[in-house]
Amino acid sequence: MNNLMSYVWIMAIVTYLIRVLPLTLVRKPIKNVTIRSFLYYVPYVTLACMTFPAIIEATQIPAAGIVALVTGIVLAWKKASLFQVSMACCLMVFIVELILV
Repeated sequence: MNNLMSYVWIMAIVTYLIRVLPLTLVRKPIKNVTIRSFLYYVPYVTLACMTFPAIIEATQIPAAGIVALVTGIVLAWKKASLFQVSMACCLMVFIVELILV
């Protein structure tokens, strides 16, 4: 039990340092265009890294997830609303799994 608590404390300290060090080390506004653009896209990349594997693994057949992903990309590219894209993706998963399962 003592060993477990030491692991929890180390994890808490590391997590705290990751969040506090940028605040203490960087006091001036960041003016470098490359760093600003990198930091701008970090939330989108993080969301994509969590979402794309889940799209494929959430279905019974990975092909259904891939078809839904392609459908969603095409509809989003054509400026469809979020509701239309999500409904079309759900419908594609339903149809593909109905055919293949």
